[in-house]
Amino acid sequence: MATVSVREVAARAGVSVGTVSNVLNRPGKVSPATVERVQTAISALGFVRNDAARRLRAGRSRSIGLVVLDVANPFFTDVACGAEDRAAEEGLTLLLGNSDENIDRESAYLDLFEEQRVHGVLISPLGEVGDRLMRLRARGTPTVPVDRQTAVHSFSSVAVDDVAGGHLAAEHLASIGRTRIAFVGGLQSIRQVADRLEGARQAVREHPNVSLEVISTESLSVLQGRFVGEQLRARDPVDRPDAVFAANDLLAIGVLQALSMLGDVRVPEDVALIGYDDIAFAAAAIVPLSSIHQPSALIGHTAVDLLLREAAGGDDFVHEQIEFQPELIVRESTAG
Repeated sequence: MATVSVREVAARAGVSVGTVSNVLNRPGKVSPATVERVQTAISALGFVRNDAARRLRAGRSRSIGLVVLDVANPFFTDVACGAEDRAAEEGLTLLLGNSDENIDRESAYLDLFEEQRVHGVLISPLGEVGDRLMRLRARGTPTVPVDRQTAVHSFSSVAVDDVAGGHLAAEHLASIGRTRIAFVGGLQSIRQVADRLEGARQAVREHPNVSLEVISTESLSVLQGRFVGEQLRARDPVDRPDAVFAANDLLAIGVLQALSMLGDVRVPEDVALIGYDDIAFAAAAIVPLSSIHQPSALIGHTAVDLLLREAAGGDDFVHEQIEFQPELIVRESTAG
């Protein structure tokens, strides 16, 4: 069936195309009799307005773009679900982009979302993207950093205090008598990783008998955690750390798998282990995993709230930097 045009509706009702547009968008400007005549023509012809085209002509779609570091990480899945639920309440849809910890992919998604004229962009950035986000905003696309704050408070943002989270994790390990802690983390260019390491360093400095070894990984994945765990298991016990703080739960689960594989290294008796994010899999691991909890769904929900306020703007608008506090969740992997 052919699509009925506004011009056909106008011809049927005996009015101009502009009058039909007013009836659809600003009915208060048209007399009730004319509105009734146009509505009768719409019903008779089966006209359906093209909202997508209308919104693009207005310069903004009803979609929000979200770029995350790693969609395979359940933490970001939960963030996306929280954002999607809040967006749906406002009649908005969520478009998800996975940078996969790749700066070029991150940039490509920002380009795509700008081309699509999305309502706004939420991003958990890989590096410092303040200049890029400023350019997006200058061209009419509001943006909100998620799980990160920018170097300057020129944007609204929502994050967790990762320095505090890193301190919580290392302090917990020290409090149960562990003195040789290994921090297993990804690229230091990822701000969250750097902040969690800084928090751990602060805690270790408060305990003169505790040392901190830093083991970098290429990514924040289970496979990278297994690789590190195999290296640790191969060490002589006197050279092996007696505790591991992994920068996220995926790494921690990988370390746990490798250490437990042959049964010669026991968690937590030989090596205590704590992760970060408190994803659902942490509690379900073969040795339930202690972790630093982040309110992931609430982060996504709050990010959309901030974006809506950014989009509304105004001359006296004040950007908001919301920072949640992390929570220590103790399970069997550090309970020995």
